[in-house]
Order: sequence, then C-alpha cells, then structure tokens
Amino acid sequence: MASHSDTLVVFFGATAGANGGKLGSDEREIILLVWQIVDLHEKKVGKLQRRLVKPDDLELTDQCSEETGLTLDELCKAEPLDRVLQQFQQEVSSELKALGRSSYTLCVDGPLLIRQAFHPEASKKNVVLPDCFFSFIDLRREFHKCCPNAGPLKDLTVASMLQYAGAPPTDTEPVVGVREVKGMVLLTLHLLSDPYNHTFTGLETVKYKFVSGACSKTEPVDGDTVIRARGLPWQSSDQDIARFFKGLNIAKGGVALCLNAQGRRNGEALVCFISPEHRGLALERHKHHMGNRYIEVYKATGEEFLKIAGGTSSEVAQFLSKENQAIVRMRGLPFAATPEDVLGFLGPECPVTDGGEGLLFVKYPDGRPTGDAFVLFACEEYAQSALKKHKRILGRRYIELFRSTAAEVQQVLNRYMSTPLISTLPPASMVPVPALPMASFLTPSASRDCVRLRGLPYTAAIEDILELMGEHTVDIKPHGVHMVLNQQGRPSGDAFIQMKSADRAFMVSQKCHKKMMKDRYVEVFQCSTEEMSFVLLGGTLSRSGLSPPPCKLPCLSPPTYGAFQAPAPMLPAEAGLYQPPLLATPRAVQPSAHGVAPTLAYYPPQPHAQLYMNMNMNMNYTAYYPSPPVSPSTVGYFAAPPGSMAAAVVARPPATVMPQAGAPGLMPPTGAPGLMPQTGALVRMQGLPFNTGVKDILSFFQGYQLQPDAALFLYNLSGQRSGEALVTFPSREAARQAVDERSNRPLSGQPVHLTCCD
Repeated sequence: MASHSDTLVVFFGATAGANGGKLGSDEREIILLVWQIVDLHEKKVGKLQRRLVKPDDLELTDQCSEETGLTLDELCKAEPLDRVLQQFQQEVSSELKALGRSSYTLCVDGPLLIRQAFHPEASKKNVVLPDCFFSFIDLRREFHKCCPNAGPLKDLTVASMLQYAGAPPTDTEPVVGVREVKGMVLLTLHLLSDPYNHTFTGLETVKYKFVSGACSKTEPVDGDTVIRARGLPWQSSDQDIARFFKGLNIAKGGVALCLNAQGRRNGEALVCFISPEHRGLALERHKHHMGNRYIEVYKATGEEFLKIAGGTSSEVAQFLSKENQAIVRMRGLPFAATPEDVLGFLGPECPVTDGGEGLLFVKYPDGRPTGDAFVLFACEEYAQSALKKHKRILGRRYIELFRSTAAEVQQVLNRYMSTPLISTLPPASMVPVPALPMASFLTPSASRDCVRLRGLPYTAAIEDILELMGEHTVDIKPHGVHMVLNQQGRPSGDAFIQMKSADRAFMVSQKCHKKMMKDRYVEVFQCSTEEMSFVLLGGTLSRSGLSPPPCKLPCLSPPTYGAFQAPAPMLPAEAGLYQPPLLATPRAVQPSAHGVAPTLAYYPPQPHAQLYMNMNMNMNYTAYYPSPPVSPSTVGYFAAPPGSMAAAVVARPPATVMPQAGAPGLMPPTGAPGLMPQTGALVRMQGLPFNTGVKDILSFFQGYQLQPDAALFLYNLSGQRSGEALVTFPSREAARQAVDERSNRPLSGQPVHLTCCD
C-alpha cells in the first residue's frame, strides 16, 4: 500500500501462546483477529470486527487462556486462517466502497504481529497473504515521532500512550482485542487532531522475496545486523533460509552458507539483515523449526560474514553481476569437461543464462580444474529442471547438482584460489628426522600371512568384512583389520587383514575370493606384511609390481626403521595425560579370556613419532584406518580419545574390571586419586537400534557441538553391539542438558534412554 492511503485499518491479533512483547516467539498459531477502519480525512470510524481463527494444533497455553478468555470449544467452531483472511478482505473492501475510499493501510501496535506472527505462519502453511500485509504503519513509532518525551519506544503501550496524550482510558472494556483496538483508534484520532495534526507517513515494508547478489570484502558490514543459524538441513538453500526468516528484511546477498574443510555444507549459515532491529527479531526465532529440525540462532559479527561471503575476484564479480539468477553447483565433473559438454549435459530444457557465459569452472591457482562448476539460470523453474539431473552420467562419471548461493561461489573460489589442495614438500634443509620404531603390525616380513581385499563397497564397515570372512574370523590377529582410505579420507575399496599364519591366509584367499558383499563380489589375494606396509604408507600394489610410497622414493630422505624396544604400557589413569597419535603408536594387544573384560593399555606418543606424523601430512601419504580393535573379544570398533575410553571403563561396575595374565595391574576405581580429571562429560545411551551409526547419534544430538569422534559404541564379548553407546560432551552442563531434553526420545522409531556418567 502507498504511504498516502486515505484509510487506516487498525489491526490486532493474538496467538495460542505468548502475546504482548513476546508475540510470535514460541511459534504458536494465530487464534484471534480484531480490526476497525479509520477515515483519515473525515476522522470517522467504521464497524468493529472480531474473528476467531481455528489453529491446526488445538491447544492453548494457560497464559493465553487467562489473557484472552478463549476456550477450545470456541476455536473448534471457527474458520482456518486462509478463510478468515478472505473474510477480512471482503469486509474491508465493502466498507471502503461505502465510504467512497479506494486504498487502505494496516495500522498495528508494533511490528511483531506482522513480522513475527503472520508471515512465518503463512509461510509454513503456504498461505498467500494479501498485499496489505507487506506494508504497515507502526502506531507506536508514529506516536514517538509526535511525543519523543513520552519514554523509550520499546516501553510504550497503548494504555501509556493514551495517558500521555490525555485521552480517556479503555480499560473498562472486558473483551480482549476489542479493548486494544478501541484504544488504538482513539489514539489515532487524537494524533490527527490538535495540537498534533499528525500525518501518517512512516510506512514499514516487508520484502516479497530475498534478492541474491555478490559481496565484496571491501564493503562495510554492520556487526549488529548479522546472525549465525545452526542446524540447517544439508540440502537447504539461501531461499529456504530466507523463508525461515520470512517477515524480516535480509540485505541483498545477505545469506552465506558455511562450508567445512572438504568444501561441503556444515549446516550453518550467516545472515545479514538490513538493520539491528531486524537482527533482534531474528534472534527471537531461536529454536524455531524448519521442517522437523529446530534451528539455533546466535549473534555473529560483520567480520565473520565477510570472511565467508566476501570476495575479491573480478571473474566472480562478473559472473554474479546478473541479478535475480538461480545458481546451481555441479560437482564431480570430468577434468577434461568443456562448456559445450556441460551445456549438452543440461540440455535444452535447462537453458543456461547467456550460454557459456553463465558457467564458472572452479580451478586451482595453476589452472588445473577441480571438477566443480557453477551455473546460472534465469528462473527457478530452469534450476529445478537442472536439479533433476542429479547423479546422472557425464562421460564416465556421475555428476552431483545442488542449489547454491552467491556467497558459496565466493567461498569456494576463495578456498581453491588461496592455497593449493595438496601441500608442497618441505625444503631439503629441514632438521633430520630421527629414527622411530616401526609399528609391530607394519614390520616388514616376507611371510605371506596377510590377505588383501579389493573391490569393497564404499559403505562397507568392519562388521561387513567380518561377516564376509565367516568362520575364518577366529584366525584374524588382534587389531589385524586395516581399511585403506584415499587422500580425501574416504574409503578406497581396499582393506588388509593380518592372519595368524600363512596357511590361514592361503585358506581365506581360496574360500572367500569373489564372495558377494552388498551386490558386489570382493577379490581376496594372499600377500605379505611388506606388501601391506607399502600400500598403507602410500605405495601402490598392482600386477606390474610394487610402486613405493613417498618415504621410499630416492629423492627423499626417509626415516630409518630400527629395532627399538617398545615403551611400557600405561594404565588409563596415566593415559589421560596424552593424546593418541594416528599411526605410530597403536594400542597394545592384550590376551583375551572368556568372561573377562580386557584391561585397556595405552602407549604415549614419542616426539620423533609426532614429527614423523607431521611429515606424513606434508607428503600426503595414503591414509588408512588406524588399526581398530576388531577381534571378537574387544570392547568396541571405534577409536576414542584416552579420556573418553578411560572414563568409559571407569563408568563400568567394579566387578567387570578384572586382572588378566600380562596386564599391568588393576584399574583405579572411580574417584581414585590416581585418575586424572577428564575434559567434558559422558552420556550413556541405552536401547539403541543395532543398525545405528555415528551420524545417527550426531544427528540425534544436533546442536550440542559434538566432535565427529564423540560417539563410542559398546560391544559384548561376542563382538556384537550391545545396544549402548557412550557420547563425550564438551561440558557437564551440556551433558545434563542433553539428558534432560533428549532422554526417551525416539531414534529410528525406538526410544533411547540417556544417563550421565558422573
């Protein structure tokens, strides 16, 4: 509506939950609407209208029932929101016609009803709001213009404004809504009269849609306008985030999706609003829901936003110069792919803006392609058509397609162009690396007591390998399963298994070769420990022979492997002082006995081992699974920090901690003086489904800032999951909060019981 409307519609609403200054903060639905027309020229008023609204969730809070006096029986007989809005339009139009007026503007007491109640609810219910709900007059702000000495804007109420203006109070009216509207109408007439003679011109607007755009690192961003949203679905786009904040005005290009170290979205976004007032309203939506997920909203700074969304590349600026374009990210492109190949892949049903000019290929600083590209489309329909080609084949590769944003384009380009993906080797003038003892399971040996598994499904877990081995599982050495990962930390499809003898390895290679695992056959070959060591340290094993790892190349000076005496094992009480390295110091192998829980021992990392690990990172060795405990007598398959493991064992009943042959001694009981205090706190999960994974647990505790290795599954002595897990939280307060909020909630349809392991 234009600011020169000749009619005001004084408007009031109430929800089924919090009202007043907290209206809309609890996501409760609108249940009451009251309105009355005011003719600004004739200073006349129309008929007062009151309508009840039937919510989808028929439930009222005690506070709402007390304040409004409404009952569920009354609401059950009411119409839903969309029907009431139709009645509102019809009633207002007929009255305007009778008055001879043509336009009107809503007048409300503060912005909460429009911005925090109507727009969010209409967005969730897919209700199309009339145009009048996209502009309104804030009566409180207009009064503050006339009477700046009446007090702070946030403290003004209808009653206090009437008292200051010398108007009679309306407290005698018993009906909620009617009382407020009568007071607002009376205040409006006073402002139109002497001595104020006020003209209502302060029109506030709500943006119809979010406008994307590029952001430069040199542009100033007010730190009081930025928030961080956490817990977003991975597939959410900038438009989805703008819809979550519907009713609040986001700055142009003000949504920046955050990426993790691998370039994938991490479920967080930074959002920049047009003013601190809108940022304050956004913070009131903390833990509001997007679908079935609640979203956490926190304050952020302008520097954080520019770090994510800002860019300096002229190529990116030119690519994003076209406004109102839908952006799609393509990942996994063949390195030799050309613009013509991409355009052919998308087809004529998904025309790219300006053809090849609407494509941006992401490259390394030396010009090599990364396999990523961004595509511009003129409208949302073309982008949706392109997304339907997700995981279709181009050449010999399937291509992933995702909705993207201008900020993500900047972020990806900044990351790839700032530093190379592969670290360079250190200069030759480095300090010599001292020798370190070779891990026992990688000691080179000509004995062919190992087997190599090739062609494993990428989703294969250690349990799947044990199932493939069948009755031969008993012949696996303790800690003898090694899953090979590629340089990106993903499964390579290979694994090595150490058997108790060469005869056992030969038998496994004969019996298990080309057995099926998840619709794929797996090749099993007999090999030696030396061959396994070559592959695990970065070399390749093929039909043409061995290709040495980087540490064996003649151009490098590799560390020498000497026969050093292994350090003595420590009890978990001492282990709390150390952090376990990835490769050089595996956990000690303890003999097992039926019915006896093994005592855990740890080895402290050596300084030269840590230096060697840093060298590994620089030389980009092939990563591998760091010897998880896989023998059937072990407690669990997943590695955990010493503090978590020690606390997990201490949390067990004392009767289960027994000495065994070769063990260094009994573990101190809970609270013993020798046990170091652990950082964080443990929560025990009971009643887990047996197919639960780490990602399921992290999703179950979404919002608690858990580390990826925070979950530890517990296994029984038969090597099967016990249905329990231990989860490490950053603090005891967070652990107790998680127990209070999440205990007995369902996980995969099964309620999970939580207890603190204090």
